[in-house]
Amino acid sequence: MYSHPRTWTQRVQLSRTCSSSMLLSSLFRGKVNMALSPLTGLSVMSLLSVGYLSWDWTSPNQVENEPGAAVPGHQAPHIIFIMTDDLGFNDIGYHNPDIRTPTLDKLAAEGIKLENYYVQPICTPSRSQLLTGRYQIHTGLQHSIIRPRQPNCLPFDQVTLPQRLQEAGYSTHMVGKWHLGFYKRDCLPTRRGFHTYFGSLTGSVDYYTYDSCDGPGMCGYDLHEGEAVAWGHGGKYSTHLYTRRVRKILASHNPSARPLFIFLSFQAVHTPLQSPKEYIYPYRGMGNVLRRKYAGMVSAVDEAVRNVTYALRKYGYYRNSVIIFSTDNGGQPHFGGSNWPLRGRKGTYWEGGVRGVGFVHSPLLRQRRKVSKALVHITDWYPTLVGLAGGNVSWTQGLDGYNVWETISEGKESPRLEILHNIDPLYVQARHGSLHAGFGIWNTAVQASVRMGDWKLLTGEPGYGDWTPPQMLGNFPGGWWDLERHTEPRKSMWLFNISGDPYERYDLAEKRPDVVKQLLARLAFYNRTAVPVRYPAEDPRADPSLNGGAWRPWAGDEEADCWNGVYPRRNKDKKDKKKKFSKMRSFFRKLNTRMMSNRI
Repeated sequence: MYSHPRTWTQRVQLSRTCSSSMLLSSLFRGKVNMALSPLTGLSVMSLLSVGYLSWDWTSPNQVENEPGAAVPGHQAPHIIFIMTDDLGFNDIGYHNPDIRTPTLDKLAAEGIKLENYYVQPICTPSRSQLLTGRYQIHTGLQHSIIRPRQPNCLPFDQVTLPQRLQEAGYSTHMVGKWHLGFYKRDCLPTRRGFHTYFGSLTGSVDYYTYDSCDGPGMCGYDLHEGEAVAWGHGGKYSTHLYTRRVRKILASHNPSARPLFIFLSFQAVHTPLQSPKEYIYPYRGMGNVLRRKYAGMVSAVDEAVRNVTYALRKYGYYRNSVIIFSTDNGGQPHFGGSNWPLRGRKGTYWEGGVRGVGFVHSPLLRQRRKVSKALVHITDWYPTLVGLAGGNVSWTQGLDGYNVWETISEGKESPRLEILHNIDPLYVQARHGSLHAGFGIWNTAVQASVRMGDWKLLTGEPGYGDWTPPQMLGNFPGGWWDLERHTEPRKSMWLFNISGDPYERYDLAEKRPDVVKQLLARLAFYNRTAVPVRYPAEDPRADPSLNGGAWRPWAGDEEADCWNGVYPRRNKDKKDKKKKFSKMRSFFRKLNTRMMSNRI
């Protein structure tokens, strides 16, 4: 049975007395006396070259570290978690100098770069694992994403990260993309642990009009303030709009009275590829139009982070803050992203789909200006941040994440030894996979992937497995995308030593059957702990035309959920399939034409 969210407020109030005493015994017992040297500001010419024409040149460097000691350890830190959408491994300046991200590069250089950091290959799974600390096989969200018309959301029995932080006395706020379901009001961010919410509930919206489409003729407005539709913001670029909201939260809150948690979940750099022209202009030399627009969107995010960090300093948060930056999945080369030199892309279990860009920046770090090769997964943020807040992780049973603060801050060995990337029983099964091919341990037709130590195993259909150069043109003929494709139609299992072969070019499955068997046994173990897949059929009541022209909850709060475990795929006749495919192809052709016609 799921616990009703309305009782959650009572539970938080009852636990406040206990949790407040725990703040005094948090990780920040001692005073952190770290002298911070000032850094030189960027030159005017270099900023102009990036297109940041709107910066205030009279203000101090917005990520400059002023000399002085950090706030004494008895106060829980302010936590700012910044997530970008579809940012590829090769889409940040410190991995690729062609992308101009001076703020992100500086924050990462002064903090800890996470160079063995993993996320999930698509949106909903990464966000669900961040907020629950659990693998998606333990929340029922192991298949695909939550579609706008599905009566599905983050399970109500999951105690979320912001709910735990509220227990520890935090003021919690979310700005940006949710994508964890909204069919009931109880699914909304304000009922899952956030005191305030401003953003979009679906997976993709127009950056200016906030229209979101779930196929041809199924479009609606998607910008929300709390639990109400936020009309009247059309024409405002979402990256700027979200940044202004975060600055407003910081300006109105008293940093010494109560610790703050902000989850800034940018829509960028997800499609559609849209940004003000001043950000695109510095990349005018790029031949790939999609890459050019994409790079401009990345630079807009970089400026937004600069403005947020400036506000942290201006309003007195910075010296007692922890800033975490993370992508939600790999980039999509078809739409300007790049994971080069990693294999694969968004939506796949190759490294290009799951190896994430991430770093931690904080005056509270014991060690700084380091590159961490420790194994870290997105589920680890839950126990790590609850621990920083002085909360009690033991109250939450069955977490898959580990507290990695000492690993990040002090360089200690990571407690994490393995990662279950996923097991998806609903994904199209590999034609040549079988239980026999898996030594009787695991059916290799099932899409799954696990990492244990240096070794990574993939079974089933892991997804598109090319190595795509960053300047590959998105509008090239289809065959040009096959430059390095290794078509292996009879394979259903791959083994790689990721430490020695991070680009996954040398499959060792046949040479190391002993390792294969060990990892297959781990998959079998995890599968025994999995809960049924939650993937219900679409509900026609979700149509925005029936809900005032907007995407919003459509089911009653007391309405019983109607899914029964796994939702089987429908077997439609070929004529219906052909008709649907033709309609979708026409829709995406028009969408692509509209995007490509807006060239510079």
